[in-house]
Parts: sequence; structure tokens; C-alpha cells
Amino acid sequence: MRAPFEQAVERHGATVLRVCRAVLGPGPDADDAWSETFLAALRAWPGLDEDTNVQAWLVRVAHRKAIDITRARARHAIPTDELPEQASTADIPDAEAVELWGAVRSLPERQRLAVAYHYLGGLPHTEAAELIGGTPEAVRRAAADGVKTLRKRYHAGGTQEGAPR
Repeated sequence: MRAPFEQAVERHGATVLRVCRAVLGPGPDADDAWSETFLAALRAWPGLDEDTNVQAWLVRVAHRKAIDITRARARHAIPTDELPEQASTADIPDAEAVELWGAVRSLPERQRLAVAYHYLGGLPHTEAAELIGGTPEAVRRAAADGVKTLRKRYHAGGTQEGAPR
């Protein structure tokens, strides 16, 4: 028997948010993608196969929602005379690490997506390659290059020795 939906949100919510933030950057767009991911998941939950890898499935849904938001961004003007909404920091891991999220956001797209889906979303390179396109080896290389770049940028910024590796 599959666990209740609420347990899936509790168990995988932080992972999905990290993926959304890595793809879209921190802020309201990532929060919206997170919400849209779990709304779609709630609708599909009753028909989900028992043997489904829920985390991988949620990361794929988040990927599609992030694409939807990216496409919507390109179609709509963003007003500049208003302050952006403040993202909620309640029960969100790494909410204080704005500079790290900025560094992730500044990675080239393939590296950012590879890091997001493999390291933050927990997908194997083969599944990340299906989402991004290309071979698992290319995704592995992009993820490794992205992490190498993050280490250089993050440590060059004078962060503490205990910073994430």
C-alpha cells in the first residue's frame, strides 16, 4: 500500500524545492513551481503505480512545471516598480544561502540542470539525461563541471570551511 500523499510532501518537499530553486532561482517562481508540482501530484496520486519511485516522479513533475514557468516568464512583462515578493523561509533548508543559490543560478543551463536533477533531485544520471537530453555520460560530465564551478565560486567568496561540498 502506498503511503498517504501528505507523507510524500513531507518526505520529498524539500528536495523538490531545491530542484525548483536550482532551475528557476530562489524566489516566487520557484515557490510557484513547488506548489504546482504538488497540486499536479495530488491529482495524479490515486492512479500512481505502487512501484513508482516517488522522488524521481516528483522531480520530473517539478521539471515540467519549471519549464512551464520559464515559458510563461518569456511571454509576460515583469513590472519593475514593485518590490518582489519575499519567499517564505519556514521549514526550508538552506533558505539563508542566497549566495549559493545565486551561484547555482549563474551556471550554464546544462550544468545547472544536471546539478539540480542529479545532486539536488537525487535522480540517476540516466534519468537526468532523459529530462535534459543527451547521454548519461554527458550529464555526468556537466554535473561534475557544475559542482567544480560551484566549489570555486563558493569558496572564493570567503565562505566558511564547513560550507557544502
